Amino acid sequence: MSSYAVRAQESLQEVALREILHRGAPILGTFEDCVTTGRFSDWMADIPSDTKLVHMNLPGTHDTCTWNYTPAVQKSLERYTGPIPDSTVYRCQQHSIFKMLNEGIRVFDLRYAWNPGQDTIGFYHSLALLSPTTRMEDVFFGLYTWLDRHPTEAVLVSMNYEPGSGTRDDARLQEHLYNILHGELAKRYWIQTRGMLGTLGEARGKLTLIQRFNFDKLPGHLTERIGIHLDQKQWTVNGKSIALTYNAEKGHTAYIQDHYRLPPSPDSENPQMCVDEKFGVIKAHLEKAIDQNLHPDQLYISFASAAFRFEEPTLTPRAYATGNGEDVPKGINHELLAWLQSNQGKRFGIILFDFYDAIPGLLEAVIDQKVLSKI
Repeated sequence: MSSYAVRAQESLQEVALREILHRGAPILGTFEDCVTTGRFSDWMADIPSDTKLVHMNLPGTHDTCTWNYTPAVQKSLERYTGPIPDSTVYRCQQHSIFKMLNEGIRVFDLRYAWNPGQDTIGFYHSLALLSPTTRMEDVFFGLYTWLDRHPTEAVLVSMNYEPGSGTRDDARLQEHLYNILHGELAKRYWIQTRGMLGTLGEARGKLTLIQRFNFDKLPGHLTERIGIHLDQKQWTVNGKSIALTYNAEKGHTAYIQDHYRLPPSPDSENPQMCVDEKFGVIKAHLEKAIDQNLHPDQLYISFASAAFRFEEPTLTPRAYATGNGEDVPKGINHELLAWLQSNQGKRFGIILFDFYDAIPGLLEAVIDQKVLSKI
């Protein structure tokens, strides 16, 4: 092939890449976000490859795709959703996926359903459609592109069908999703083992699926499975302490805290009590994670998030996470920062945050200090 032909081919590939990433930008962020690196872009590089993923501290984001759900975006999408509650009810993040990756986030919480027209799969938070034109394939391609630039890193992707979207989790949706996850390109980037989390070395440059959905409507011949399956039917709604076995033969269990809906406060004049209650639940779960006498070789997942509180006094996900400067002076993330800093060097597992970037030092407190000293 001539040098001109090579340059032309590379140019076409670059154009195709930019087109896909442009379509994915409402969820992924911009191409510039992808190529801009930060201090924590490659924080896993010096961790020994034989380290088990279940022994690592992995910062993540809850309802990852909501970062761009501003009032203006919500208004522009009203023709699809109709009138729904304020955008602050649904928004849980403020940085794009590419920025999250370069800031050290390694676990992503994606909620999916049919896009309008029901021919592509997109992303939602309850009723909130987050981008009608971004396809699941675009977001995955963006993750592949980032991993190509950061081959020392391992990324875990939690995926869950969004029942609040008003669309159907039908056989066609499940088969469409199956084909995306098991296509030839996907096989290059997704860990293909089933029912276990291996070592960091095995996961470097790859995506690992945390499957929170069920393939219960697939044709019988579609039998391939990857990642770990945390059966949504066994996931206790609003659970403070959930145990889900994802590999009975090997005894692999995930211990999960997902207490997101707080009960009405007995003191409506003191909404800080709601934040303190949620922090107490997280703290109790994390204390189990760091206890070497309990389950040191099992997976721990802690959600630091809380859903919008409709009861008076109302609280947004942001107020829960970071406080509101008024009747909630300290958010969950403030309280977690102090606790994490006082327990450095211990295994926390996966912690999924809302608005992690609003509290300086939070991700550093999750990532092991031994790792930080080498960056």
